[in-house]
Parts: sequence; C-alpha cells; structure tokens
Amino acid sequence: MFEQLTWQRGGPDQQPLLPSLKQATMVPLRLLVILLALAVSDLHSLPWFVNVSESKGPGTVLQAFTFNCSFYMPTLELLSVQPPTTFFNTPSLAGRDGIYVGKVTLSSSARLDALAVNHYELQLKYTCGNFVMQGPLFLDVHRDPGHIQCVGRFVSPAGEIIQVPETVSPGALLYTLLFPGLEVQGAQMNITSAQDPPYFPGPFSINEKGLLRVPSQGLRGQAQKVFQLQISVTFGQGQSCKGTLMVKVLPGPSSQVSFLKKTQNIIIPENLVPGSEVIQVQATGFDLRYEISSPVPSLLYSIGRADGVVRTTAALELSGTSDAGGTRLRVKAFEQLRPWASAELDLTVNVRPVNRWPPHCSPALLVTEVPEATPVGTVLSTFMCTDPDSADTNLHYQLRFHSPSKPASLCLYDRVLEVNTTLDCDTPGACFQLAASVLVHDSGQPQMTTEVPVLVMVTPVNEFSPACAPRTFWVREDAQPYTLLGSVVGTDMDYPRNSIEYYTSGGPTVFAVDRLSGEVLLLGPLDYEQQKLYRLTVLLIDHGQDWDPTHRRSSSCTITIEVEDVNDHAPECEPPFQELTISTPLGHDVEVTKVSCQIPQEPQRLVLSYSIVGGNSQSRFRLQGAILVHNDPVLGPPWPQQPCTYELLIRVADAGSSISHLSTTATIIVHLLPWRASTIATSTHRAIVPSMMTPLLVTDTEVFWQPEPWFVVVLTVTSALLLLALGWLLSKLLQGLAQVLQAPRKPGQALLLNSIQRKERSMEGFMETPRMEMSQAPSSILNLEHFDGKAQGAREYLLFPNHFLPGPSSHPRISSTAKQPPSTLSLMGPLSPSFILQPIFVKN
Repeated sequence: MFEQLTWQRGGPDQQPLLPSLKQATMVPLRLLVILLALAVSDLHSLPWFVNVSESKGPGTVLQAFTFNCSFYMPTLELLSVQPPTTFFNTPSLAGRDGIYVGKVTLSSSARLDALAVNHYELQLKYTCGNFVMQGPLFLDVHRDPGHIQCVGRFVSPAGEIIQVPETVSPGALLYTLLFPGLEVQGAQMNITSAQDPPYFPGPFSINEKGLLRVPSQGLRGQAQKVFQLQISVTFGQGQSCKGTLMVKVLPGPSSQVSFLKKTQNIIIPENLVPGSEVIQVQATGFDLRYEISSPVPSLLYSIGRADGVVRTTAALELSGTSDAGGTRLRVKAFEQLRPWASAELDLTVNVRPVNRWPPHCSPALLVTEVPEATPVGTVLSTFMCTDPDSADTNLHYQLRFHSPSKPASLCLYDRVLEVNTTLDCDTPGACFQLAASVLVHDSGQPQMTTEVPVLVMVTPVNEFSPACAPRTFWVREDAQPYTLLGSVVGTDMDYPRNSIEYYTSGGPTVFAVDRLSGEVLLLGPLDYEQQKLYRLTVLLIDHGQDWDPTHRRSSSCTITIEVEDVNDHAPECEPPFQELTISTPLGHDVEVTKVSCQIPQEPQRLVLSYSIVGGNSQSRFRLQGAILVHNDPVLGPPWPQQPCTYELLIRVADAGSSISHLSTTATIIVHLLPWRASTIATSTHRAIVPSMMTPLLVTDTEVFWQPEPWFVVVLTVTSALLLLALGWLLSKLLQGLAQVLQAPRKPGQALLLNSIQRKERSMEGFMETPRMEMSQAPSSILNLEHFDGKAQGAREYLLFPNHFLPGPSSHPRISSTAKQPPSTLSLMGPLSPSFILQPIFVKN
C-alpha cells in the first residue's frame, strides 16, 4: 500500500512546487509511474530560496510547507545551518486527517544583521513512512533602512575605552558614536550618568550626531583619572539602547616634577607584616619614577619604582629595634627619560605599639556544681589572669550572663566569683543551669579581651516535706468494691512539684490508696451496723527532688471515712391486707384506716414514706402520713349511685438521710356504699325512708385458731377419708329410703302434703316484704359477705333497717333463712323493722 503525499512550498509570494500524489493501485506498472514522478518532482523543486529583512524578530515564520501523509506520523527535521547559529528553531509539524503543515521560524535568540551575515543555508529532511526527502533552504538577509542596532564595544559590559592626554584643548572632539543606519534616520543622544565635581572638572557633552567633546574647563590636573560616561541613544519609534564610554586621562609631557606636599607624617601599627602597604606617594610630572634617597639602605621600608607605594620590608618590633618607633624617609620622584627633572618629599613614619595578645587566664573554663542550698557569699572560683604584651598592664574583669533566669545569682568581686543570692530551684526552669562568662580586658590598643566560659550546675536539694490536709469521705454501706471515695491531695514545695507517692500505714484493709494518684478506693463490703467510722493513716513520701535519690522526706495525714446507713430490709406491714366497707356523709373527710408498718430488723428506723401507687381512681382517697383518708364527696367527684369497691395499693418505703430503695406494698380493699340522706326527693319509683333509720356500726371480734401446716395436711387426709365413709353410708341410706317409698301410706302422704303447703305459705309471706325493699335499696346491700373461714381478727357488722314483718309473736326473734348468707342475721318481730347485719372482715 502506498501513502498519498503532497509537498507544497508556502510563504509570501510563492506557489506550491510539488504536485499531489494520489494513492496508487496495486498494479505494479502504476506504482513505477508514481515513483518516477516523485523522483522527477524532487529534482526539479529543490533548492528553495527565501528573502527576509533583518528587522524580523523571534517567532517570525520563514517558510511554511504543506504535506499529505496518511497512515504514518511524518517528521520534519533541521539537519544543519551554515554558518552555524542558534537563530532558527526546530521545524514544527502539525495537522490531522493526513494533512500536515510544517514551519521554519526564528528562535528567541535571533538577531539578524545584514552587515554581519546576509546568507544562511538550512538543510531540511522530511520523512513519511518509508518515503524520505531532504533538501536545502537558502535564506538571504537584506538591509532594512529603518532598522538600527546598537552594536560594538559601546554596548558591551566593559564599554568603549578612550585615552586622552590631560593637555587636550577644552571642547575638543574626543569620540564619534556611529551606528548603522543612524545617519539616515537620526537619533537623540544624552549622557545619563552623573558628572558632579570635584571628581569631574566639568561636564562632557554629546550631540545628535554622536560627537563627544571635552569639558569646557579642560582636563589639566586630571591625569590618571578615568571618567565613566553612560550614554542613552533614542531613535525611531520608541527604540533606544544604552552604552558606556570610559575616558582615561593620561598625564601630558612636562618639564617640571613636584609633590603637592613637601613633608608628610603618618602613623602605622607595629603589627604590620613585611610587605604591607604603608602609603602611596604621588608627584605631578610625566612618566615618573620613585626611589628612597635617604636612608640608604632603608632596612624597614621600600617604595615601588613605578607606583610610589611605600611598603614594609621587616617586622616592626618596637622592643627589638630601637629605631623602629619613628623613621624619617626622603622620597625622590623623577622623570624616567629626564632624571634631572625631579622632586623630593620628607616622609616621617611613626610606629604605634599594638596590643597583639589577649590576657591568659587560669582556669580557662569553669564548670562546677553547687547545691541549691549553698549559702550566699560562697566562693566558686578565683581567676588568675596575665597579659603577655605587658606584665604591668591593669586587667579589668566583667561578669556577663547568658541564661535569662536570675542574672543576679552570681557576682564577681575583682577576680573572685561568689554566690550572690539564694539558688532556689523550686520553680520550673529556675536555675538548674547558670551559663555566664567572665570577660577580661587589658589596657592596650586595640583592647584585647579574653572570655572565660562559666557553667554552674545547680543541683536540687530536697528541702521540704510533703504535706496534706485531713479529709473526710462519705461512702454508702452498699457501695461496690473498687468504688472511688476521693483523693488525698498532697503538696510539696520542692521541684518538681508534688512528686509524691502515697501509702497506707496500717489501718483497715477494706480501703486502699493508689500509690501515684492518691485515690482512696474501697476494696471490700461495708456494714453500717458493725462499724460506722474508719480512720485511715496515709503516708506521703516525696521522690526525685534531690541529686541524691536516697534523700527523701515523708509525712502523714489521717483520712476519716464515714459509712452512710443504707436500709437492708424492706418494711413489713401488719396486717398486709385489709378489707373495709364504709359510707361517709357529705361534707366530711373520713379516716378509713391507718397503715401500720415497721422494719423489725432496724427498729431505730422510724421514718417511713407512704404513697398510693394503684387503685385510686378519681382520686377519692389520699394519705396523711400513714392514715388513709376518704376525700369529701362534695369537693371531689360526684357520689356514685351504686356501691363500688376500691383496691388500693399503698407503697411503704424507708426514708431518711439515706436513699430509699427498699419498699413493700400493702393492699386495702374498700367497699364504698352510696350515702342516703334522711329524706329523699319524692319519686314515683321510690318509697320514703323513715328518718329514724340511721346506720349503726356493730363490731364483732372473733378469736380463731390457725393450725400448723403439718396439722392441716393431716386434717385434710382425715377429712377425705371421713367423706368417703359418709358417702358410703349415705348411699346405703338412700337405698333403704327407696325401698320405703315403693310402699307409701296415705296418712303419711297427706301429712307430708300439709307440711309442705304450710312451709310454702310461710316462705311467700316472709319473702314478699324483702322484695319491696329491694326495689329501693342498692343491690350491693343485699349482696352479703360470706365468711370463708380465712378472715382473721375482728368482724364488724353494719346494721341497716330492712322492713316491718308481721309475725305470730310479739317478741323480736332472730332467724336465718336458706337464701341468706350463713353469717347474715335478721331481727324480726310483729310490726318491727327487720335488720340485716353485713360482716366486715379486718386482718390484724
């Protein structure tokens, strides 16, 4: 398969040179034709020529190429540049869908100059798959009249150097600044650097044509001076450049040599090494040379023949050489070509003694340890210092601290270092380390100083014993083991503060103290009834507060632990169950009963709390302490029309200083009967009740016997056997009765029939009146209580008027009917009211 390739030359005023190559078929003949076409086109299209102006800058596109290359990633390379330069970037190649555009551009360092180089040859190489094409690109750079460049030494970092004799005439032309194209376009030139006197004799000047002229004052007397001039050139539309001109003034030929001063005195230190510069003498003249004419030879000094620099030739030891303190030199200056043209200078050199060695001290370093309890005035060290330069020099001592804390802890009296204040290390970071220096100054010039480092390590001393205040803790007697009662707080004034360990010294083993925190913990059970108060002795021992770890202090304090009483038993009520029947008049609160409870195991606990926790619907009852009170029906809810029963649950709990947590519940069943007034409103369905019929309360006390459980079991078994025997006997009697009934007699039947009729008439008369009363009284009055044999204590009867029953006898009688409960009694007589006694059982 062959790739479609088109190479076109692009650019201003240029047309494509290569025709397009279309994809060939698989026929070998057509392939050969295409290859020949490519080869012929390649030969006829290369090389290429491009003209470019020297004013073009970085990024300018010099040549553009268009390529067609499918199925491959083409490349365009720059093989070489002649002459070698970095003015050209690597060709770029970008495109898609088989069409690519290649460009040759100028790099960021490009500065084209037709006067320097006006022709470049670039060798290019294009690759598309297996197809490779390469050829030259010729670039001709032509002049641009409007483009001016600042070139030459003028714009170099060193600048252009101009040498001129000092005898040059004022205003004379020194230099002409030329730039290519400047004569065509014109420019403005200015000297921007300062030309202030006294260094400048006057200002240099330059005009728009680049002509630099001498100051109007001339340059006489300015020999050996170099004037640096910064010149700014502005041309075109905002174009400018800057450069430097260095004007060096040369001494002019002269027939007279002279020094500005005939005599000169200088002072030098004695520590100058041989070869050190002392002074440089200068005379006026042309091409001068210098020499020392006296003393000859000069043992201590020499002079440079050309530059006039006087130097030392030996060490200036005042103690070893007697004439080194002051030396008089005669210096001669003369022209090299005319030695007779000369002048002389009297130079006096005075040597000043130099303090070269600092004092020597013993000890040179002081490191010591002192305890913090060291008394004030204790001598730490005495410094012995001497001056090697002079044995009789007075030395001065000064103490300087480096540690910021307590700078007055030490003091220096003359040469003696003493403790100045109490070295208290009982505050954090106070004085564990005192860093200072002793500065020793001598009296020489320059003043020399010796520094003696001082490091005083202050070791802690265990000065104070730990202390703690007695404390009292309270704990409930039902507290669980490992309960935290509190902490023993110990204090210690030594640093580090409160480094204390806690121990118990004897005492009860039911408590323990944590060794580090001082927390008091409960280890075992408590019993308020056995022991109410504990005293625990806690031993406090400090540690880590002295340089000697065995030096420890201790103290003790007493901890009081009071056990709070907690009830261990629930209250018991006697009786735990009560059943009452009441009827209260309107407008009055009635005490129903009193709940009698106590804790037998703890008779001293007399305070109990009572509360109704159930059964108090409509809030008809309340408690006043242990007394159950029925609320006034007038102020409370409406009085019920029917008898009702309340089963009240009374919670009885222990109370007092400790937290109550044990309780019992007493049950009170109250049968509440509706209240009937002395007169009742007239109604067609109600009968008038006589006002004399008022309720009476009858109390009956029964003494009962409560057998042991084993006796009940024996009695039960015996009763069962007796019942079996009675059943067997009854069955025998019924069999005999059946035989008798099979042969009845008439007289006996008549007698039995009369007896039955009398009984029926008697029962009808007896039950007629109760049915009249039942229509008026609530059903609960006739619903009489049956005695089940289980009630204990007193039995109370509430006696209500029933009705008038006619009877054959005028005396009251007590009868019991089969329809009445076994414990219900009726008082009956002729035209006398009948009474029903309702039993009320109360448990003792």
